Amino acid sequence: MAAEPIWPTAGPLPWPVPVRDPAETAPSETAERPPAPIITPGAPAGLIDALEFTVVDVETTGWQPGEAHITDIGAVRVRHGRVLAHFSALVNPGTEIPAEISALTGITDAMARRAPAIGAVMPRFLDFAAGSILAAHNAAFDIGFLQAGAAASGLAWPDFAVLDTVPLARLVLGEDEVTDRKLGTLAAFFRARTLPCHRALPDALATVEVLHGLLGRLALAGVRTLAELGEPSGQHSGEPSGQRSGEHSTGEHGEA
Repeated sequence: MAAEPIWPTAGPLPWPVPVRDPAETAPSETAERPPAPIITPGAPAGLIDALEFTVVDVETTGWQPGEAHITDIGAVRVRHGRVLAHFSALVNPGTEIPAEISALTGITDAMARRAPAIGAVMPRFLDFAAGSILAAHNAAFDIGFLQAGAAASGLAWPDFAVLDTVPLARLVLGEDEVTDRKLGTLAAFFRARTLPCHRALPDALATVEVLHGLLGRLALAGVRTLAELGEPSGQHSGEPSGQRSGEHSTGEHGEA
């Protein structure tokens, strides 16, 4: 597929940003937990502009890998702000989809029954993402389900580096710019052309534009490599404006 540039948009969004009902979110944790790292297990070498990212999102039958299963995988491969290719696949979870999940995603049991099982989809996804850095919004959720899907398919999980846009947004954006780091909030802030809607490919496309906006902020601050994100405060030529600590993720996956 021919590469397509990601151009920033201007002006107010012509449609309202959808808001998820609190009852539709994952159970919140009352105790604080350590903030998620921006990139694991370590920052790949090279300039950010030369790196390829596979931005991925999954929809599932529930909240915990092993107890719930993937129903939808969407991914977008990008480099230097340009879309290289898309991946989208419905997945038969092998179990009924709870009614509240179907209402949220629009994925029904009838749709899932016609879809291939995870064992047929995971090899295609891993081939699509090979050689890239995975990126996701609240990455532990998506990557946890993908790792469980690979294990269920008898596949070894590749040694991907993983970038999480939630802690990256905490680093880059100040509290005076956004009220939270939910995907819908960030997509609206960066005036994304695609807003999250609880389907995997649109949510991945929204995350692409958020990632592009965040990396653009880093470039303006003088950050040229992912390794610089782990440097002590002020060590690179310009410091992003956002918080470095004090915020904790609770159920931010796919939130709009």
